[in-house]
Amino acid sequence: MRLLLAEDERALSKALVAILERNNYSVDAVYDGQSALDYLETDNYDGVILDIMMPKVDGLTVLKKVRERGSLIPILLLTAKSEVDDKVEGLDAGANDYLVKPFHSKELLARIRAITRTQTAQPDSKLKIGNVTLDRATFELSTSAGSFQLANKEFQMLEFLMSNPHQLIPSERFLERIWGYDSEAEMNVVWVYISYLRKKLSALHANVQIKATRNVGYSLEELT
Repeated sequence: MRLLLAEDERALSKALVAILERNNYSVDAVYDGQSALDYLETDNYDGVILDIMMPKVDGLTVLKKVRERGSLIPILLLTAKSEVDDKVEGLDAGANDYLVKPFHSKELLARIRAITRTQTAQPDSKLKIGNVTLDRATFELSTSAGSFQLANKEFQMLEFLMSNPHQLIPSERFLERIWGYDSEAEMNVVWVYISYLRKKLSALHANVQIKATRNVGYSLEELT
């Protein structure tokens, strides 16, 4: 399951990403409201964790703009404000739930499960190309020949490829999307994870392959 986290406190954001990834969520982290709007416009997510007090565009404005677009994506608001009026304003603006800082990680995870419960039951929780199926809820990669439980970053890379079949995705885009803009990861880490995925696809006798375009990036293609 893929989440967008919009939280301007970087230390807290890093801690939340670690918690979520340990619990098999795929997470993109942004640090201001405008970036949250940009990411939500270009990518598909199963849920959003949205801090109210953020630079550029505050969380409530982001929430209202998302709902004005007609999106029903589940949104959990995070805030240091505990006043009833603030909670009511957020819920009236279209938030699915509200969590006041500080909070326990178990409560955060429970609330995320609650607001995304209907999402996991939807047919598009599974991606299918050729004889390959990727379950977004469980990170399971399978064919009729067997299955593998993917690690978090393996899952994120394959999900990105399967969501954009036959499209050439630059290596830099993988690095930015999966390791983050602030990551110190080297470009060769992308090749390493592509290698892991190729071995798993081969072991499952997949009729799709990850094709490399030298010095550019990768695409997912069906074998003919």
